[in-house]
Amino acid sequence: MKIETAEFRYGCSHFEDIPVASLPEFAFVGRSNVGKSSLINMLAGRKELAHTSRKPGKTQCINFFEINHAWHLVDLPGYGYAKVSKAKQLDFNQDVSSYLTQRSSLGQVFLLVDSQLKPLEQDLYFAQWLQQSQLSYSLILTKTDRISHSTAGSHEVLFEQTLKDWKLKPNEIFKCSAKTRKGRNDILQWIDGRLPRKSKKKQKTPTINLNWMK
Repeated sequence: MKIETAEFRYGCSHFEDIPVASLPEFAFVGRSNVGKSSLINMLAGRKELAHTSRKPGKTQCINFFEINHAWHLVDLPGYGYAKVSKAKQLDFNQDVSSYLTQRSSLGQVFLLVDSQLKPLEQDLYFAQWLQQSQLSYSLILTKTDRISHSTAGSHEVLFEQTLKDWKLKPNEIFKCSAKTRKGRNDILQWIDGRLPRKSKKKQKTPTINLNWMK
């Protein structure tokens, strides 16, 4: 998939404020500071499409970006140690939960996990909830450029075993780096394969009137 246009459309603090869907949607979610904004910018090929920050919890709205006028990339608020009040975190959870379970235009959830860390219960519980909610989801291992090949290999083996232990079955597992752009084509091609195809109408062969020859 070639990204020709990527534009911010709207951000909503609450699920009830989200406009009626007009395009297929693919949502990205993960713990605070997992590198979600950087990954989104990498996928879209835009440096400042999603605002990045060293402070966790930068994304506090459900943000919609229109890609190629064909689909919406949805940036969901991060869960975890965002520096906001517990009441605000509860709002995040309720609105994100409502979006994920009630949005009929949602085609896939991409759950981002930091490849530098061993599997965290917080991520595993979220994946378990997605699966129990019968939501289609894939995993994205982020920041793969920040660890050695040996560490990456051991974490990968541990992660795969942990998924089996928790009986988690994501559609795909992508290994990505916002810095090196690793995994970009794999994710975009995967999304492209799930977009509705425009039907090509067959042109009718014109009927030739030969009366003029008589």
